[in-house]
Amino acid sequence: MRLALEMAAKGMLTTAPNPRVGCVIVKENRIIGLGHTQPVGHAHAEVQALNDAASKGFDVEGATVYVTLEPCSHHGRTPPCADALIRARVGRVVIAIGDPNPLVAGQGLARLQAAGIQVTSGVMEDEAREMNIGFLKRMQYGRPWVRLKTAATLDGKTALHNGISQWITGDEARADGHVWRARACAILTGIGTVMEDDPQLTVRAIDTPRQPLRIVIDSRLQISTHARVLQGSSTLIVAAQADAAKEAQLRDLGHEVVLLANSEGKVELPALMEELGRRQINELHVEAGFKLNGSLIREGCVDELLVYLAPSLLGDAQGMFNLSALDNLEHKRNLVFHDIKRVGADVRILARFI
Repeated sequence: MRLALEMAAKGMLTTAPNPRVGCVIVKENRIIGLGHTQPVGHAHAEVQALNDAASKGFDVEGATVYVTLEPCSHHGRTPPCADALIRARVGRVVIAIGDPNPLVAGQGLARLQAAGIQVTSGVMEDEAREMNIGFLKRMQYGRPWVRLKTAATLDGKTALHNGISQWITGDEARADGHVWRARACAILTGIGTVMEDDPQLTVRAIDTPRQPLRIVIDSRLQISTHARVLQGSSTLIVAAQADAAKEAQLRDLGHEVVLLANSEGKVELPALMEELGRRQINELHVEAGFKLNGSLIREGCVDELLVYLAPSLLGDAQGMFNLSALDNLEHKRNLVFHDIKRVGADVRILARFI
């Protein structure tokens, strides 16, 4: 199963909106087939592994199949993987986790068992969940997994009092941040960051087969048509106040504008998360300013924080999150440290809301 998870990781940047799945076929204590899910519309991990075994002349009848996610049981862009395993007459299937997709949700395992195939589940399930944390959340709750990235000094400051923020962390930490960008389906920022920093919001520090969708929250459609975030592929601009002329201008440039307003005339953030879920966004990576960061946290839209801490102090400067003052410690927002790692001269902390 560990090898199957390594195979699944080969699809880290390519399988979305499908899950990252790996498969290993073993017969007589020998690995005879390996596979991982291909880009949308192409073979899933099980079929890849079956084809790999066949190409080497191996007979898979009676073999044991290790797969990181329950084999699908429905006709989508490709035929059901459970049926492919049944036709191959494998003897046993070991899975890490079930698939919460309503079109599968236990039906794949039931189909295998009905065909007389032995099924074992729950092997290395924690690791398998981490591999597909965004897909699993979207299937269960209709929203993407939201990872909010920020870089700060040890006193929690992200920029000087005059707004200058480049660069707080070192080259290694910035490159590592691009790794997290690359695995996401979309990258989100706010109009404040666009106007102040004019970011490209692309993956550049590592090679990637595709660029995530870029999303800008811009309540009043203030974005300049010359902004770098609008260069290249289509960008999704989310606004709260209609401006027919500006919307037409942006659409003529190949971008999409969506209106999602709350009662205060700002973008309705929970509704945006639901919209992104409908658009099959599994993981959303946020790189925004302290105001939008605070709003996303207050609205319950953030699942985890990706924080890079530099060994420096800025004093009276801009913080990470614009959150209201508390009078009672019982009202603090609690998180749990999921991972802490040294990256160059800096420290990377992955913390999840409880």
